[in-house]
Amino acid sequence: MKLVFATHNAHKLREVQQLLPSEIELLSLDDIGCTEEIPETGETLEANAKLKADFVTKKYGLPCFSDDTGLLIDALGGAPGVYSARYAGPQKNAKDNMAKVLSELNDNDQRTAHFKTVVHLNFKGESFVFDGIVNGSIVQVAQGTNGFGYDPIFRPDGYDTTFGELSDATKNSISHRGKAIRKLASFFKNSDL
Repeated sequence: MKLVFATHNAHKLREVQQLLPSEIELLSLDDIGCTEEIPETGETLEANAKLKADFVTKKYGLPCFSDDTGLLIDALGGAPGVYSARYAGPQKNAKDNMAKVLSELNDNDQRTAHFKTVVHLNFKGESFVFDGIVNGSIVQVAQGTNGFGYDPIFRPDGYDTTFGELSDATKNSISHRGKAIRKLASFFKNSDL
């Protein structure tokens, strides 16, 4: 079965493909020829995930899921939250985003945070929502080069290393996206493809 993941991010596509049943052929937006920027104008992660999945399903007539992820930092009142990808500006630069977070936290000892991923699936005329959360804290200095986004500054609870220092397999086993995608994968294992 062909299923569209509404992303242009090849790293995310690989990460998610590893978690889905082998009968599912995962396609990216590039694979279906969708090159336009899908507006993310929602005020919540849930709203943005729905906007992206609905756009693809309506325009291309394909089953699709989309995710939206936010880093929510307690000392920053939940920021960057829904604006995580473009926190430091519309260029969506991960290094700039991390630098802004570290600058805003500065010497603040309150560094607790969590990642949240919301997945919205359009499948056989119905919509389904799955989510995943991982708690942790923001380190003082970026560490590691694995992953993407804020991974080098986020240390998950129970670990001495950041997401940026963990292997893909370890990160997938504990991450917010991994949790949400495992719920999606479980849905497909228990449904008629």
